[in-house]
Amino acid sequence: MDTIMNWINENSGLIIHYAVQAVLALIIFFIGGRIAKFCEGLTEKAFDKKKVDKAVGSFVASIVYAIVFAATILMALSQLGIETTSFIAILGAAGLAVGLALQGSLSNFASGVLIILLRPFKSGDYVEAGGKAGTVKKIEIFSTELRTPDNKVIIMPNSSIMGSPITNFSRESTRRIDLVIGVGYDADLKEAKAVLKSVLDKEERLLKDPAYTVAVSELADSSVNFVVRPWVNSADYWPTYFDLMENIKIALDDANITIPFPQMDVHLHKED
Repeated sequence: MDTIMNWINENSGLIIHYAVQAVLALIIFFIGGRIAKFCEGLTEKAFDKKKVDKAVGSFVASIVYAIVFAATILMALSQLGIETTSFIAILGAAGLAVGLALQGSLSNFASGVLIILLRPFKSGDYVEAGGKAGTVKKIEIFSTELRTPDNKVIIMPNSSIMGSPITNFSRESTRRIDLVIGVGYDADLKEAKAVLKSVLDKEERLLKDPAYTVAVSELADSSVNFVVRPWVNSADYWPTYFDLMENIKIALDDANITIPFPQMDVHLHKED
C-alpha cells in the first residue's frame, strides 16, 4: 500500500495531466455526439423543406451523422494522446475499397438524389430518358420505375437516366400536335387548305390560343406537304391526334383530294 501511495505521490502531476486529458476527451465526445445529432436533424429538416423522399433524406442524414461522429471520436482519441494518423489511413483505405466495390450503386444513389432535388420529372409524368419512354410510377434511391403504354414495367438505374437527355411530355399543361399531310400536285391547294382548316374548326378539344397553323411546308418528290399544327391540353394529346388523322383522311376523300402514296411499277418482259 505504501508503495502505491509513494508511486501516486511521485507521479501526481502525470496522473492529473492524464485525468484532465480524459475529462476533456469525454467532453469532446459528449459535445461532438450532440453536434452530430444536431447536424443529422438539420439535414433531415432541409430535405423535408425540399419535399425530398423521406428515405433519401434519412439516408443522407445518417451519413452526415456518421461523418461528424467519426471526426468526434478521432478528436477525442487525439486529446488522449493517441496517434490517429494510422486510424485515418485505415479509414481512408477502407472507404476507397468500399467506394470502388460499390461505385455503380453509389452512382445510382447520387443520381437518385439529383432526380429528387432537381425534379426533372415526378410520379405520373410521361417521360423519355435513357432510351426508354413511359409513365413514371416510382422514384426510388437506386432506380426509377416506368410503365409503358402497353403496360410493361421498366426498372431503370438512376445513373442511366441522369446520364442522358430527359424529355418530359407532361410538365407543360399544353402541347402542339405536329402533322404533315401530303396532297397530290394536281390538287387545288386552296381547297385542300380549306378542308384541313374545316376539320380543325370542328374539333372542340383544340385550343383557340395559341391558334393553329396550316401551311405548305414542302414541295416534295410526289406530294405537296402541309404542316398542320394545332394546340391541345396535354391530357388530350393522343385522343385528339388519332381523331384528327382519321377525320382529315375522311374529309380529303370526300373532297376528292388524293393523298399520294409510294407506288412500284413492275415491267414484265416475255422471252421468245
